[in-house]
Amino acid sequence: MADIRSCEQCGTAFVPRREHARFCSAPCRAAWNREHMGDVKAGASPLVWAITAMGDTTGRLPRVRAADGPRAFAVIGEAVWWVTIVDATLVRHHPDTYDNVMASQAPARRRLVEGTLTGLRFVRNRIGDEADLGEFIEVGGAGPDGRQRRITSWTWKPLPDPALGSLPPRGQAWEITRYRAYQAHLADHPIGETFGRAAEFLKLAAAHASPITDANVHAG
Repeated sequence: MADIRSCEQCGTAFVPRREHARFCSAPCRAAWNREHMGDVKAGASPLVWAITAMGDTTGRLPRVRAADGPRAFAVIGEAVWWVTIVDATLVRHHPDTYDNVMASQAPARRRLVEGTLTGLRFVRNRIGDEADLGEFIEVGGAGPDGRQRRITSWTWKPLPDPALGSLPPRGQAWEITRYRAYQAHLADHPIGETFGRAAEFLKLAAAHASPITDANVHAG
């Protein structure tokens, strides 16, 4: 069954292209933004703050020792949280900029970035439901020289199909899409590579999001 929603601006029924889509068309989205400029501007400060936090967290990943397991998993969990917070903030408050920057990527790169962000949303939802982050991470052993590898070389584990019976049909459809993206773009790949790709795109999109182009966007 198709996911049918009512446009928040004109009330027309439409099939969303994204999970959190609220409008049937770009003109309706622009009209709603004009009528609610206070809400749109309110997204500026939280985005700058979230971008800074994301940069700080992902920047800490290479500095955490693999031997410090609890801290390593805590920083990885924070990185998942901040990447998905920034992604959601951009999609909600600056959807046109987000789409334009995504469309400017080369086709293969665009598929990779979209798949990476979608896969990280899957991780966020699973650990948000109190799943153990350790279920997602393949911890690397020592390198050829006997020294412990950096946690950025740890990889995401392939996972079995998730149990989605508790979700409504619409929720199941979105979550299985996230799961497939996780399997295709995160599983067996280093976490450092994953977070680097996601953060690079989100910083680029935030830098183009008026009126928040400020030095903080480029921090980290």
